[in-house]
Amino acid sequence: MALTADLEVVVVGHGVAGLTTALVLSEAGRTVTVVSDRVPQRTTSAVAGALWGPYVFDDPRVLNWSLHSLPDLTAIAADPRSGVRIVQGIEASREPAEPPAWLRSVSGFATCGPSELPSGFGWGWTYRAPIFEMPVYLDYLMNRLVASGATVQLLDDPLHELDQALDFAPVVVNCTGLGARDLVGDREVTPSWGQLVITENPGIEGFFSDFPESEDPTYWIAHPDHVVLGGMVRPGRGDLLPDPEAAERIVARCAAVLPELGRARVRELRVGLRPVRPRVRLERGTHHGFPVVHNYGHGGSGVTLSWGCARQVQSLIG
Repeated sequence: MALTADLEVVVVGHGVAGLTTALVLSEAGRTVTVVSDRVPQRTTSAVAGALWGPYVFDDPRVLNWSLHSLPDLTAIAADPRSGVRIVQGIEASREPAEPPAWLRSVSGFATCGPSELPSGFGWGWTYRAPIFEMPVYLDYLMNRLVASGATVQLLDDPLHELDQALDFAPVVVNCTGLGARDLVGDREVTPSWGQLVITENPGIEGFFSDFPESEDPTYWIAHPDHVVLGGMVRPGRGDLLPDPEAAERIVARCAAVLPELGRARVRELRVGLRPVRPRVRLERGTHHGFPVVHNYGHGGSGVTLSWGCARQVQSLIG
């Protein structure tokens, strides 16, 4: 099918991938409808950390998408209502380590001496990166999307097959994350359970992350009125039950980096399921002759990849 400039598009999914993709298409002049069975605040994206960074991922396209997202996110951070801020932070290692090459193109980058690092860390670097208050950021994307003229529709039930999506428009963009297991039968996308601890802010700024990432990465992200402490990765676990004992271990690891965090009052535990896939699925195909573009399987990097992937979806549609 030849895609004309006024062809209507339906984007399935209200997470950060779906909203960003719909926004890019709508602001480019497409007629866009976004559908989902859940509001953005009930998606996995709403409980993400979230800190921009091309995390360890066995997919060479990830770095390109991450770096192409950075200009959009930097521009968005200029709006104080967006929930996005650019802050200086530190990444550090207990073992000899060199900063990834891509970091040298990021603003504020510098290597750190041992005296500039937390106790127990001998190697590290500092740089500036976007951090997100995800509920606020999702509201920002939704408001901007509606202002662009897109239609947003909340469904009573999730879509179970692409035929249902084609009832809305002749071009489908599938941003369903874990929902792709049912919508397109993709068993390669699987849940990865994660938990965060939200504490009061004891008067700190910026972010910290250990390097390299492990099954239990240690990081904290400071917002004006709270701090996000992480993290935990449990591949294959599919429930949304919080784990108080695991939360205590997260706090203890973060307090070992910054003792003030051990004394901060815990506000809540957040649990989410990352949509993990061996490779992000971003490709164009067809269903009964109609174009379908898939954009899912971003794991824990949904925000980091969101704008780069959305602009590639735009190029695939034409």
